[in-house]
This record gives sequence, structure tokens and C-alpha cells, in this order.
Amino acid sequence: MAFSDYGNSFQKATPVVINLLIANVAVFIAQYIGNGFTAGTFIIDTFALHYYKSEVYQPWQLITHMFMHGSFLHILLNMYGLYMFGSIIERLWGPKKFLFFYFVSGLGAALAQMAFYAYAFKDAGAANLSPYEIELYRDAMIKATVVGASGAIMGLLVAYGYLFPNTEMMIMPIPIPIKAKWLVIGIIALDLFSGFANRAGDNTAHFAHLGGALTGFLLVLYWNKTNKKTFY
Repeated sequence: MAFSDYGNSFQKATPVVINLLIANVAVFIAQYIGNGFTAGTFIIDTFALHYYKSEVYQPWQLITHMFMHGSFLHILLNMYGLYMFGSIIERLWGPKKFLFFYFVSGLGAALAQMAFYAYAFKDAGAANLSPYEIELYRDAMIKATVVGASGAIMGLLVAYGYLFPNTEMMIMPIPIPIKAKWLVIGIIALDLFSGFANRAGDNTAHFAHLGGALTGFLLVLYWNKTNKKTFY
């Protein structure tokens, strides 16, 4: 899937977006050099987001996971979204407000994923578990990891859809333009369906996406109540 916003004049990347792009690419290169794509490796165990009851969880993972990615396609799509939506929003809000929004959306995504893990591992502390079952839960918690800027990007996508709802965009390979507000609703609906469907082989953190989207929406809604902006 690719996006094209052919009707907007904001084209060049802005300072915070550029620095975020550089940081994400630098971390991805470090992951590649250090074999940091597989659960159980030092980089993943130390910096990817784990469930807070996992023995490898550390508080800094709430931030560090946002700069890590699972594949070249993963980082490519996220950085494209950051460049496309982030540059426009940073110009509108300024660097400080934009950076605050980006990290708060990412933290909202992390907390939503923690809530999902709490449900998934709700039986891990049961008193009647056998040593074998306890070990299975232990291994599962270590392997349950989240990496990527997707939650923060979802926050940016929702903010863009809220602030520029009628901007028409092209979604490849769909041959007709779609307004930003319908694009956002469609992506959120797809994440919601996929999250509850929980299909085998689907390793996307859909609830993290939804958490980032919800956090971004609430924040931009609050800001817009005190600082009315004209919809584009």
C-alpha cells in the first residue's frame, strides 16, 4: 500500500521529522549489524517492548521500541508515513508540539499493547500451574515483543485526517482518490477487525496501532477545543 497526497503544497521534510528519520535508520542499521531482529537476542530483549511482567522488561522499552523495526519493509512504510504526514503536521504545530504529540501517541500505543498482553497472559499467575506450564508462560512473555514507530505514525495519521479531512489521497493500487477522513476510518476499522480476529501468522500489533490512533485523536481533539482550526 502506498499513499500519495497530490493536493498539498507541503513537500519537504521538517527538522524534527528529519532527525526522527535519521534515528530510526541508524537503529535499524544497528539491529542489522547486531542481529537484532529475533526474540531472545540481546538487542530485542533489551530494547523491544515486553510485557511488564516479563523478566526482560525494562521501563525504557516504552520509548526505545519506537525506534526499532522488524524488517526493511516495516521501516520503509513507517518512515514514509512519518515523512508524508509528519512534515505537514510539524509545519502546522511547530517542532516542540509535534514531538510531544509523536511520543505521547507512541506511549499510548505501548500502553494499549500492555493491556492486550495483560489479557493474553491473564492465567500466567494461576496457583495451579505446573512447572512446565510456568516455563511455557515465561518463554511466551520473553518472545512477545513489539517494535516499530507504527503507533506514533497512527497518531499522526489520525491527526492528519482530523485536520485535513477532505484532502484527497491516492492509495495504490486503488485507482481513485479517497478523502483523508475515509482513509483513516478504513485503516482503523481494518486494525480493529484484525486485532479481534487474531489470525494465525499475523504478527502485527493491531492493538498498539489502535492505542496510538486513539491517543492521537484525543490529544488533537483536546487541542482543537482550545485552539479552533479551520478544516481543509
